[in-house]
Amino acid sequence: MDYNFIDIETRWQAHWKEQQTYKVVENPALPKYYVLDMFPYPSGAGLHVGHPLGYIASDIFSRYKKQKGFNVLHPMGYDAFGLPAEQYAIQTGQHPAVTTQANIGRYREQLDRIGFSFDWSREVRTCDPAYYKWTQWIFLKLFDSWFNNDSQKAEPIATLLNHFAAKGNASVNACCEPGEPFTAAQWKSFSEQEQQNILLNYRLAYLSEAMVNWCPALGTVLANEEVKDGVSERGGYPVERKK
Repeated sequence: MDYNFIDIETRWQAHWKEQQTYKVVENPALPKYYVLDMFPYPSGAGLHVGHPLGYIASDIFSRYKKQKGFNVLHPMGYDAFGLPAEQYAIQTGQHPAVTTQANIGRYREQLDRIGFSFDWSREVRTCDPAYYKWTQWIFLKLFDSWFNNDSQKAEPIATLLNHFAAKGNASVNACCEPGEPFTAAQWKSFSEQEQQNILLNYRLAYLSEAMVNWCPALGTVLANEEVKDGVSERGGYPVERKK
């Protein structure tokens, strides 16, 4: 008898969806295991072979850990914010929101047909304001915090300001490179700019200058992996190194 995979897969995938087979519920009685895939860029007409190549391997591992008694969280999402989405919209002459939504629909259809064990109730879309408001929130929390080695936790930068104003920095046990020591009187005599420069040495997120790959044609900074032989991987535009 032939294996009618279209009929069998369609029937069982419908059953999994109806029964929410892969939905994960917190269960303190089971050991936790988190399997996270690289989110695809929904900036094309569909998945390429590299997507399922990695997802199949992680899906096998997720199912293995589930069979071994772990409460496995295996979510999926879309890295839908940035250069690939913008460039695809330019190429097709459509707004990024329109092309991204359409591409996500196509990607989801293809991912479902492969039959992965993703918990779609945990789906992430990086272009969704409900998602990226939290990445902004986290960054601001990091910028407004320093790590106290004595308490072994991050604390608001305000506690550091109070300490500097009362005792200087000699007794501060922070997780950072020790700067020049100063007294409380010296701290109060520093200008606002000098104080802010000192605080940058303590903040968990900080401002600094760095060399980047600037692509004028694309109007953005590129990662090293996006540059090949001095030009952008996407478009083949000249890239220059600058601060």
